Amino acid sequence: MPPAADTVLDEVVDEEDAGPGPRAGTPARGARAAGAAGLLTAVLFCLATALSRSHPFGPVTRNVVDLGQQYLPYHAYWRSFLRGETHGDAFLNWNSGFGAGFLGDIGTYLSSPVDLLVVFFPADRIELALYVVTVVKITAAGAATALLLLRLRPGPWPVAAVLGTAYALSGWTFNFGSTVPMWLDGLAAFPLLCLVGEWARTGRRPVLGPLVVALAWTANFYTAYMATLGAAVVLVVRLLTAEETATARQRLAGALRAARGVLVGVGLAAPLVVVVFLGTKTADPTPEVTFAPAAWTDVLARFLPATASTSSPALFIGTPALLLALTLPFNRAVAPRVRAALTAAVVLVTLSLQWEPTHLLWHAGASPNGVPYRQAFVLCGLLLIAAWFSVAGGVPRPAALLAGGALLGGLAWAARESVDVDPWTFPVLGTAALLALAAALLALTASRTGGRLPDPAAPSGTGGALPDPAAPSTTGG
Repeated sequence: MPPAADTVLDEVVDEEDAGPGPRAGTPARGARAAGAAGLLTAVLFCLATALSRSHPFGPVTRNVVDLGQQYLPYHAYWRSFLRGETHGDAFLNWNSGFGAGFLGDIGTYLSSPVDLLVVFFPADRIELALYVVTVVKITAAGAATALLLLRLRPGPWPVAAVLGTAYALSGWTFNFGSTVPMWLDGLAAFPLLCLVGEWARTGRRPVLGPLVVALAWTANFYTAYMATLGAAVVLVVRLLTAEETATARQRLAGALRAARGVLVGVGLAAPLVVVVFLGTKTADPTPEVTFAPAAWTDVLARFLPATASTSSPALFIGTPALLLALTLPFNRAVAPRVRAALTAAVVLVTLSLQWEPTHLLWHAGASPNGVPYRQAFVLCGLLLIAAWFSVAGGVPRPAALLAGGALLGGLAWAARESVDVDPWTFPVLGTAALLALAAALLALTASRTGGRLPDPAAPSGTGGALPDPAAPSTTGG
């Protein structure tokens, strides 16, 4: 877990120790959620690697296209440079062609603290080193998301851990992130920057917030920019819905604190970002690309399992998690303003993927050469936040579950003609949806006598019951 995540973990635990109230709970709840999410994420990702018989658990190499031709050689040189075993330096890489500038490559591909792990591996195990770097970044994303969910709204930590894992192992991770290691820093940055927004909104952590922003932008400024935009969307939702910012003055103060934190953090990272920016001025330009949005049938199909494409956004977060997110608009246990704001945020961000002006905004003014939907991890995160708000206070009632199931069925029906749909897509979707609905109904039946969704960390005298989410709350959830 990145250093900032350790401090964030202390923040969540401290809040839960603060005493009675809606955020009071077991002292180790934040640690348990983060630890469980991180462990589950790492185990499942390694299991997926083993099942695909890919290195290091099988004979199939992962080093294809850019991963093998660019990122692996960069990390090999980075290891040699850090260990003093190369003839080049930070300015010139003699291992690339007849020599190439290296300072810009450090800021673009190698500036993440996690990339320093390569120094602990032998030179002939650099492929394994890069795999470990990938696993650590994905694990950090899952742990940070679990912490964020508990900070946004109290709830059972096992559910937060599972949803954190769903974010870290979304379709975006398997389709794009796992083969482009530097983008994974943005995957972890999104929940961390959302936490920074929460601190700014409530006037907490004025020093730590900018440091987290600086860490995110230093690790990979490209995806950190996208994560910052996504965190701004979450902050707007929270400013409009949380009771701590119920007045216009409180909202303005929270927004100004957040803007100050981002500006200071980006300023701290500026020495690296400016070097990369200046380096791009002298680099060979990539071919100019005109954005061509994917067909809506393909976009909708990418919410479903067993779909893959480089020309449409990877949005799969797991059928149960998607079903929970789709119940939010119909879940009357959640405050109407929260339902409306989160639903609007998800819809607007989805639309922004397809409109060229907002597409250019997401990509800092230049349509990328290659994968056109690199920002899709932000939408995955928003969907899981929506799922958490719908389930944190208890399993949604049958009416909400059925409405969400109907919406999921309509989405699948609309995507039936997509070229991205695999023969396995609908069998897997139907099986997972039925199992999720059955599990939810069983949980509802079991909780009739014990209140809301049981929390294993709750004192035995309470039966794990959570406060009624329909009752007044200071969390705005």
